Amino acid sequence: MKSLMNKIDRFCYRHPRFGIPNLMLYVVIGNAIVWLFSLFASANSGFNILEYLYFSPWHILHGEVWRIITFIIYPNSTGFLALIAFYFYYFIGHTLEQQWGSGKFTIYFFTGVLLTILYGFFVYFVFHMSLGVSATYIYFSMFFSFATLFPDVQVLLFFIIPIKMKWLGIVDAVFFLISVVNYVLVGNYAAALLPIIAVLNYLLFCGDWLFAYLHPAARRRRQNTVNFKNEVRRIRYEQQQKPYTRRCEVCGRTDADFPDLEFRYCSRCAGYHCYCIDHINNHRHFTE
Repeated sequence: MKSLMNKIDRFCYRHPRFGIPNLMLYVVIGNAIVWLFSLFASANSGFNILEYLYFSPWHILHGEVWRIITFIIYPNSTGFLALIAFYFYYFIGHTLEQQWGSGKFTIYFFTGVLLTILYGFFVYFVFHMSLGVSATYIYFSMFFSFATLFPDVQVLLFFIIPIKMKWLGIVDAVFFLISVVNYVLVGNYAAALLPIIAVLNYLLFCGDWLFAYLHPAARRRRQNTVNFKNEVRRIRYEQQQKPYTRRCEVCGRTDADFPDLEFRYCSRCAGYHCYCIDHINNHRHFTE
């Protein structure tokens, strides 16, 4: 798994323009447009656009090919809670993109989409069942990733209740388990695996802690050492929340935290990339 992540990181480093910047902004806008249209259409004409957007292998193979992508913008709720969900989608997705970069986050998001599509067609061809699927579990897996990277970040639940992300992650895990149990109880074993497919995407990108914990030697090392990776993530996130004008591409120091530090732009890098005085002559240059 680490070797795969290293390959993804190297690919993103060598192709800095790869990816879709502000991907979650476009996804949330699409969800909001569909949500608004469904409200007005159902109130005035009774037409339900949502029936034509969710992922369904049977409908796709019978000509409705747009469903292979439109299930991404299928809103999980048609009420006021949808607005709260849209906000969290954007907040979490935008933060993960800042942490990983546009390239890696794009790969992460569409890996979840691809796994869902492949599993849907697998169930259709093997068990002759056409699952009606939205991107709900893909979005919930993003909660797991955010809670793993930033467990102590505090958010306002319903814009009122302060709560740390690690507790929301636990609630998210309970939701997954309840979904699996409900599907099993009604005998829909194929749908019961849908949440697990989403978790596979999370484990692929953020599952180092689990494999390290299950390994006895790694578990002993974790008890006696500081988790520097988590500390670096925490520090980077705190720095990203502070207003600044210049930020070093290498060490992440900003002029807000170090007002006396000198910053310069590299003329050999493609685009505008800022570095502190310690790294202006000691970094790998961005290329086209």
